[in-house]
Amino acid sequence: MEKFELIAPCHFGLEAVLKREIQDLGYEISEVEDGKVTFLGDARAIVRANMFLRTTERVLLKVAKIKAVTFEELFEKTKALPWEKYIPQDGKFWVAKANSVKSQLFSPSDIQSIMKKAMVERLKAVYHVDWFEEDGASFPVRVAFMKDVATIGVDTSGISLHKRGYRQMTSKAPITETLAAALLMLTPWNKDRILVDPFCGSGTFPIEAAMIAANIAPGLNRNFLCEDWKHLISRKHWYEVREEAQGMIDLSVDTDIQGYDLDPEMVKGARENAERAGVDKLIHFQQRDIKDLSHPKKYGFIVTNPPYGERLEDKENLPSLYETIGERYQALDSWSMYLITAYQDAERYIGRKADKNRKIYNGMIKTYFYQFLGPKPPKKKRS
Repeated sequence: MEKFELIAPCHFGLEAVLKREIQDLGYEISEVEDGKVTFLGDARAIVRANMFLRTTERVLLKVAKIKAVTFEELFEKTKALPWEKYIPQDGKFWVAKANSVKSQLFSPSDIQSIMKKAMVERLKAVYHVDWFEEDGASFPVRVAFMKDVATIGVDTSGISLHKRGYRQMTSKAPITETLAAALLMLTPWNKDRILVDPFCGSGTFPIEAAMIAANIAPGLNRNFLCEDWKHLISRKHWYEVREEAQGMIDLSVDTDIQGYDLDPEMVKGARENAERAGVDKLIHFQQRDIKDLSHPKKYGFIVTNPPYGERLEDKENLPSLYETIGERYQALDSWSMYLITAYQDAERYIGRKADKNRKIYNGMIKTYFYQFLGPKPPKKKRS
């Protein structure tokens, strides 16, 4: 079966998590760069990557890497690519997104229109037609220029993979599903350990944790653009991979996952989101203030995205809020705490320096993933 190069983009700073996920699926990594991991796989790998990867935004079918410093060069090199290998005669194709960093060609709209013209010229010559109806399956192309080198890929996913299909109500500053899953995977948490999110908002951290615990594939309740690419991906792969995903689910798993929020509407929305994700039985949601955070058991995890003052009027409340977080954490004997925030004085008001700190870009916002590590629980004696 033909091998393709597939590109999986991710949040800057989380490439190692995505790399491990891809390797766990059984695929060979060919390159790791800032914000993306490239790997090798066949047509079935396209289906499995879309279905099972929790931490990528989409899966791109890599067409080529080309160097271009003039629009004429971009046109000729794009025209020389074997577009017919991917796009059938009735295919709808366009350059959906172009971005450019430290490159001589920097206008996204010009890059898009010149590449589209070049693709049309190539396909006209191959299919011996002067006009394309473009009434078939969709083939959106994405191009990223970095230092005059363009990486070109066809998007197989369509709607971004962070849209799992369960989240209809969101909080003011929601964390995406892919980012939440990646951050959980950066911690030593597993399904046998306690997890509490005291600022759960629409429930993303608890829901993603429950889906990991129950082995629910993130793409199970949604569709993908490349399901219509019948010339490249057999229907059989879709049936088999969905069956594989269904067979892995274990809802009998015993979990202690809790989500709290001060806003009763958020708690209600989080419950509804969890129900849509099929994990409502695995999570306990409750209206609760951070000052009331407590738990009788040891060795638990707080994983959370607390407010960090997106609005000016909220900023003045942050010192006392983070002091409270620090006090409640200190009272939880032997727990670990992981929090993502853009608030630069977080450690100061929490009252201790984080054991680890990771810089992560959440969209255009520079955030920090502070990791306060508690002791490891004693190993269970074998009976």
